[in-house]
Amino acid sequence: MLLYQADEQVTLWVNKVGPYNNPQETYNYYSLPFCRRSNNDLHKWGGLGEVLGGNELIDSEIEIKFLKNVDRNVICQLELDEAKVKHFKDAIESSYWFEFFMGFVGELHPDKNGENGKHVLYTHKNIIVKYNKDQIIHVNLTQDNPRPLETGRTVDLTYSVQWIPTNVTFARRFDVYLDYPFFEHQIHWFSIFNSFMMVIFLTGLVSMILMRTLRNDYAKYAREDDDLESLERDVNEESGWKLVHGDVFRPPYSLVLLSAVVGTGAQLALLVLLVILMAIVGTLYVGRGAIVTTFIVCYALTSFVSGYVSGGMYSRSGGKHWIKCMVLTASLFPFLCFGIGFLLNTIAIFYGSLAAIPFGTMVVVSVIWGFISFPLALLGTVVGRNWSGAPNNPCRVKTIPRPIPEKKWYLTPSVVSLMGGLLPFGSIFIEMYFVFTSFWNYKVYYVYGFMLLVFVILVIVTVCVTIVGTYFLLNAENYHWQWTSFFSAASTAVYVYLYSIYYYYVKTKMSGFFQTSFYFGYTMMFCLGLGILCGAVGFLGSNLFVRRIYRNIKCD
Repeated sequence: MLLYQADEQVTLWVNKVGPYNNPQETYNYYSLPFCRRSNNDLHKWGGLGEVLGGNELIDSEIEIKFLKNVDRNVICQLELDEAKVKHFKDAIESSYWFEFFMGFVGELHPDKNGENGKHVLYTHKNIIVKYNKDQIIHVNLTQDNPRPLETGRTVDLTYSVQWIPTNVTFARRFDVYLDYPFFEHQIHWFSIFNSFMMVIFLTGLVSMILMRTLRNDYAKYAREDDDLESLERDVNEESGWKLVHGDVFRPPYSLVLLSAVVGTGAQLALLVLLVILMAIVGTLYVGRGAIVTTFIVCYALTSFVSGYVSGGMYSRSGGKHWIKCMVLTASLFPFLCFGIGFLLNTIAIFYGSLAAIPFGTMVVVSVIWGFISFPLALLGTVVGRNWSGAPNNPCRVKTIPRPIPEKKWYLTPSVVSLMGGLLPFGSIFIEMYFVFTSFWNYKVYYVYGFMLLVFVILVIVTVCVTIVGTYFLLNAENYHWQWTSFFSAASTAVYVYLYSIYYYYVKTKMSGFFQTSFYFGYTMMFCLGLGILCGAVGFLGSNLFVRRIYRNIKCD
């Protein structure tokens, strides 16, 4: 919070320029041939999240003093040669915007008699500053005085400053940027209601399975006065999930990988919950890059959870290569993100964009992972292995695996996995639209209460759907439920990615290799995290369900 005295110097920082339809394709403000008063650039670097967001603040050297109006003052004189004119024309045709606050570079006026338009450059910046006592509340910038772009012409770049008092408090300064009608649309409330009804239906379905179907089976096993004939008849009539009790707790294929992704997913679930709660309490959307910074720091601090869940699960399943599991858990998701980020960063460097992450920032992120996240994950694995790693399966695993009979196509693991993600995706479909729009179309997302409710609904729907899928699979006498339950929930991310393709072509005007790469690269990173999160939630829910239904039967 800055407090100003009358006539005190106020620094106006320029940030970036870029095509309006390509939000991530941003460049240094002076990559356009704007003139400046001197070449002594004073840079201001923000926090970690602000740098990762491609913000590079440079002192504009425009003289502004607190409460002092300026009618018209010259910034500098711009001599337009052929190269500068071409540069400006290309920027105008691509609808370049720049960020002091926000304004367009120029405009293309259609020619009445031909196809080629007339390019004009805005040469005057009118800066309107609203203040409350000794604090700046709002800054708005408008442009006028268009001048035609002609080679050999010299134009004066000017500015004016107007100070206007306001009753808006400093704490409420950000409200002007919040689009209340957009986020409070009736369809938003309808989607929440629709998802809530889906939760009621699915929880009712799971309850019916547990309370009716399984209760009858338990009653049969619990009878102590059966005669021999009745007992033989019951054994002959056994079918479905009861027949695989000797194989259902058999360790799955690629146990190390499954343990790692389940541990990582559990961490991501806790991470998302923490960030949403902090955004609700701390209004993180006010600060540039605050959400990203909070996410990175919280990810590092919650790494203990991934190690604990992964280590305990791997040890309970009889795993022997626990060091391999420990390292994979600590590095799997970060390395996937680093790999995608490296490719995008290479593209950004090639284009000379501000989206390129500085080397120093990469070092900071690497240090956070190497000295906080990685050690905590290792510690969590050791603790989980020793405190919750004792095998506790309700049924003994038989030596010889039971053959799996052929079933109809809709009971195969692949179909169950693909179908499992439909309902969870349906529960978050509308919210995905608002999230995508806020990230890719300059909207500020602030309704984190909605997001919290949708996240809780997603978890419940994912658990319920995965339990139902696991029950059908076990009834088909297929005991390979572990990976199926994971993929059944993780397939939600596949539908989100397919939706992102639709959103790109229908809802945006993005173009060019740079922006397309960043759009699908960031979306891939998001969907990988979402898939691992949902997969872990689905597996853990199914694991509790399987242990519950086999707890009361007589296992030989």
